[in-house]
Amino acid sequence: MAVGAFGVYSLLPFKRYEEAFVEAPVLSMELLVLGGLAIAIASLMLGWALGRGTSASGQKYREVERELDQVLQKQKAYEDDVVEHFSETARLLNNLTESYRDVHNHLAQGAGNLCQGKGPVSLEHLDSEADPAEIPANLAAVQPPLDYAPKSSPDEKGMLNEEFGLERNARAEVPEEAAKA
Repeated sequence: MAVGAFGVYSLLPFKRYEEAFVEAPVLSMELLVLGGLAIAIASLMLGWALGRGTSASGQKYREVERELDQVLQKQKAYEDDVVEHFSETARLLNNLTESYRDVHNHLAQGAGNLCQGKGPVSLEHLDSEADPAEIPANLAAVQPPLDYAPKSSPDEKGMLNEEFGLERNARAEVPEEAAKA
C-alpha cells in the first residue's frame, strides 16, 4: 500500500481508497507546562533514588545492614546449637538414670535371690510403698553426737566443749604479773 496526499492507494490497479486524515489535538500552554513540571518532578525523584542507591553512604548503609543480618543469623544458629545440646544432654541423663535404676534393680534382685531374701529392697518396691512426707523409723530416733571425751571426773570439760584444752589459769596470771610490773 502506498500513501498519497489524498488517500490510501492499493497496489491493485484501479482501486483507490480515500480516508479522512486525523487531526492532531491542539495543546494549550497550561497542559505543556503541567506536563513538563510532572516530568521534571519524576526525573528529580528518579535521580534522587538512583543517587541515594549509588552514593557512599547508601553503600555503607547496605553493608552495615548485610553485616547485621549475618550477625543475627549466627546468633540464631548459636541459640539453636545451645538448645540442641541441652536437649541431647537431658535425653542422655534420662537414659543414664534409667540404666542406673536397671542396674540397681538387677543387683537387688540378685542379692535377694543369693542372700535368701535378706538383701536390699529394689527401687520398684521403694517407689510404691513409701510416703515422701513420712520420716523413716531408722531416722526418727536420730540424736546429736554425744561428748565421749575421756574425763577423769564428771566436772571436767569434755573434748566437744569449746573450752577444752585451753588453760585459763595461765591467761589469768599474765595480767596480774603485768599489773605488778
